[in-house]
Amino acid sequence: MLRRLLATGLLLVTLAAPASAQNAAPPAVGVTVAPPLSKRIKAWDEYSGRFEAVARADVRARVAGFVEQIHFKEGSLVKAGDLLFTLDKRPFQIAVDSANAEVTRQEAQVKFAEADVGRAEPLAATKVLSEQVFEQRKATLASTQGQLLAAKAALESAKLNLEWAEVRAPISGRISDKKVYPGNLVAGGQADATLLATIVSLDPIHFEFEVAEADFLRYARLNLAGERPSSRETGNPVRVKLADEDKWNREGKMDFVDNALNERSGTIRGRAIFDNKDGLLTPGVFARLALFGGEFNAFLVPDSAIVSDQAKKIVFTVNAENIVTATPVVLGQINEGLRVITSGLKPDDRIVIEGIANPAVRPGAKVDPKPGTITEPKH
Repeated sequence: MLRRLLATGLLLVTLAAPASAQNAAPPAVGVTVAPPLSKRIKAWDEYSGRFEAVARADVRARVAGFVEQIHFKEGSLVKAGDLLFTLDKRPFQIAVDSANAEVTRQEAQVKFAEADVGRAEPLAATKVLSEQVFEQRKATLASTQGQLLAAKAALESAKLNLEWAEVRAPISGRISDKKVYPGNLVAGGQADATLLATIVSLDPIHFEFEVAEADFLRYARLNLAGERPSSRETGNPVRVKLADEDKWNREGKMDFVDNALNERSGTIRGRAIFDNKDGLLTPGVFARLALFGGEFNAFLVPDSAIVSDQAKKIVFTVNAENIVTATPVVLGQINEGLRVITSGLKPDDRIVIEGIANPAVRPGAKVDPKPGTITEPKH
């Protein structure tokens, strides 16, 4: 009988233990919280665009003639003044020789006329020669001197045409493929002169992009407030990264802002300039550009502390009762490894920065917060 009573008591104790355990509140989950990092940062606004050559030259002959030689490799780098094409020089050399002969003839005419005037001068002084005849001889001298000047000008023109039979690079850069071949007759010297090749400069190089009207107005107001100078007067800093790059390794400056917005797109054209010593930046290449947009005070938090809630972004904050609250925020750029929060946070907010992956950490849950600090990652 005693054994039965002891067994019954043990059973009652065993059955009562789980029931009391179920009624006990679960322990609060430990998390690390910290206020947002407050810092004055530089804003960088991103735009898409393409590189454009600073200079582009269509190579055309200034004189007509037959192509005799081509002196460049297609797609190679050329320097201003490099010989590219040679036209048949023989017709131009003949013109130079003819002009030289005409100069010699006119020089002889001038010498004869000068001697004739010299002989007539004393005769005219003694009235042996009439004044009219003397004036005629002086007029003949002046005429021959003018003809000599015209002959010399024709000689210079012939020499220039002979020089233009060698077509040289007008600028330095990378040349295209040839558009003509030896033996082709090319037109020159006119608006419809034959295109021989094209050269685009490479260093430095422009980057062109479009700025939305809202950004343009913001920059204009910052300029009026003295917080950021206009890119029309100041070469504001820019950075660029190519499609296969993840860092802003190339730095340049603003070079030009258009004088009017495009009425159709509501954007205004901007242009930056970059050094291109290695020649990697090529006209037509797509890239992303970051333009300095001024300085402002901002809150920064780790990207890991941000949670997506459908279309919204939120961070978990802990109130005075240690209850988790979902706080909607508006995200900005990444700055030194931390995410800029443009709105939604206060300086004394306690943001959950560790422990957020625990399923128990959710809005309305009670937590055991431990103080932490948000610091910029070391590079």
